[in-house]
Amino acid sequence: MSFQNRSDQEMMSEINVTPLVDVMLVLLVVFIVTAPLLTQSVGVKLPKTVTTGVTSPSLHQIVSIDAQGEIKLNDIHMDESILATQLSAMTSKDPNLELRVDADTTVPYGKVAQLMAIAQRAGVANLSFVSNAVH
Repeated sequence: MSFQNRSDQEMMSEINVTPLVDVMLVLLVVFIVTAPLLTQSVGVKLPKTVTTGVTSPSLHQIVSIDAQGEIKLNDIHMDESILATQLSAMTSKDPNLELRVDADTTVPYGKVAQLMAIAQRAGVANLSFVSNAVH
């Protein structure tokens, strides 16, 4: 059983991709039109407040962790237990103590998390991280 063409021309064995391209362009236009409608935002009017100044200027202390994992408080080497007692003494003198953490990029996050836990147990409420800005 063979299929024969009624004329003497050969059968065309190529796929016509023009309708496929047309369908894809229509789908692209539909996607472009509907995509902005999918993002919904809620209009919220925030209350207006008056800025307040700092009541008491607080000194900041710098805790740094180098690549070897050594802890320094204001450039003085110490271990975690001494750091905890030092921070407790500082927060008893100044409850608004600000602690700035400067950690090397190679220090594991767990070590930084331990430092944050020590600061929290010592009563440090203001904790910030020092980073180098990349332009």
